[in-house]
Amino acid sequence: MIWLAATTLSLALAGCGGSESGTVVGYNSRQVTFPNGKKIRAELAIQPADVMRGMKFRDSLPEDQGMLFVHQKEGKYPYWMFEVKVPLDMIWMDRQHTVVQLVHKVPPCPGPQETCMSYGGGFNAAYVLEVAAGVAAKNNIKPGMTLDF
Repeated sequence: MIWLAATTLSLALAGCGGSESGTVVGYNSRQVTFPNGKKIRAELAIQPADVMRGMKFRDSLPEDQGMLFVHQKEGKYPYWMFEVKVPLDMIWMDRQHTVVQLVHKVPPCPGPQETCMSYGGGFNAAYVLEVAAGVAAKNNIKPGMTLDF
C-alpha cells in the first residue's frame, strides 16, 4: 500500500509544472527553480528508507544539486544530521511549494549520535529541500517565497 501511494505521488510530481519548471532532469530527480531563476537538480527521496538515509555518508554536494524529500502528508519534520558529512541549507515547504522554514549552514555530525542535533520541523511542511550550505543565502531564499518543481 505504501509503495502504491509513493508511486502515485511520484507520478503526480512528474506531471507538475510546464516543460521548463517541471522537467525531470534524470531518473528519480527533479528540477527545482528558485525565485531568481537559478535551477538545481534535486534527487527525490520518497520511499521511507530513502527519506531516512537522506544525505548520510555522502562526501560532497555540488551547488547545482540537492535532495528533495517528499512526505506523504504535511507535518512537522525535524531533520537529524547524524552521519551526514557535509554542511547543508535546509528548506521546508508546504504543499504549494511555499517556503515555511529555512535553516542555514547546518553543520555535519559524524557522531557519536548523542551529539547530533535535529533542525527545523517548527512548521507544517510536505517537502524539504537540502542544498549545499550557502546556496539558500546566495540565491536570497526566504520564508514566503515559492520554489518551482
